[in-house]
Amino acid sequence: MDTTSYEQLGRKVCGLDVGTGASCIYPLLGTAQRPWYFVATDIDAKSLTHARRNVEINKLEDRIRVVERRATDDLVPLDDIGVHSVDFVMMNPPFYTSEDEMLSSARQKARPPHSACTGAPVEMVCDGGEVAYVSRMLRESLVLRDRVQWYTSMLGKVTSLEALVEQLRVNGIDNYAVTEFLQGNKTRRWALGWSFGPMRPDEHVARGMKAGIWKRILPPIVRIDLLAVPSKKEVPPLSDRINEVIGSLEMMSWTWESQELRGIGRVSENVWGRAWRRRKLREVAEREDSASSSSLRRGDTGGEEECRLGFAIEIKVGVTETTASLRWVEGHDHSMFESLGGFLQGKLKDVY
Repeated sequence: MDTTSYEQLGRKVCGLDVGTGASCIYPLLGTAQRPWYFVATDIDAKSLTHARRNVEINKLEDRIRVVERRATDDLVPLDDIGVHSVDFVMMNPPFYTSEDEMLSSARQKARPPHSACTGAPVEMVCDGGEVAYVSRMLRESLVLRDRVQWYTSMLGKVTSLEALVEQLRVNGIDNYAVTEFLQGNKTRRWALGWSFGPMRPDEHVARGMKAGIWKRILPPIVRIDLLAVPSKKEVPPLSDRINEVIGSLEMMSWTWESQELRGIGRVSENVWGRAWRRRKLREVAEREDSASSSSLRRGDTGGEEECRLGFAIEIKVGVTETTASLRWVEGHDHSMFESLGGFLQGKLKDVY
């Protein structure tokens, strides 16, 4: 959540934990570590009793709301719980298609006691397994869309991750993130998240798996290296050049923080491209007798513009190397992001 917003880190968000279980562990951890709020749901009466008790013991009734659901209810019940939107949905779905599959899987593994499956059948098994369960949430998300900023789920099988990424692509969802968790030396889990909004997570979040092995399922890159020089080089020339180049473009907005060596920009068009410059010159020539009506002049947008690309440029000074990088923060047009990266690489190559 922290990398998919222009706001400061640590902002207040509201999450929905589907199938929270008896411990209500994720809402408890989330509220302990961040200024977050949760709605936690479950279908098992015994689990709900213990979950509510755990919330009460920790005196978090004002930040965690435990809600009973039925197996046939929607997984993401925003209207039922009287909530218009939430920042994220999370769940740890049943891994197995049947109890036989769960028991068979356990027999095939020589595992220490701490890694044994301790969940009740209702938590570990469902018809169709985790692919069917997460696909159910995906279908709901196609209706709810950006009423939830991020839909996320844990997965127990990498084959499930591959199948679900394909479903996202079939449904035209280009903003998604995948990552891998290694628990101990052997146990691996995976996570998948997707969003209908334009705010994109940083590289380490979106592509948290080895690119060489899993290239076919990774989302597009969101970070481009622009320049790397020895740290003995002075930073001001690079900082000034970046601000000069971006500041000369017809931006919706651009802010460069010289102390933090970081800038944020937003554009409605490819304003660095040759085609845009040619069009601008042509339209200015056609309207030179009525300059006040030109929609291309700085400060005159001709109405509210839509941001097609939001980006961040950062300079990091290391012990031996100073680097400048471009990050894709907002938008759905990857080719536009790559085009800006190429443009900036050309403009910065002769700084030193």
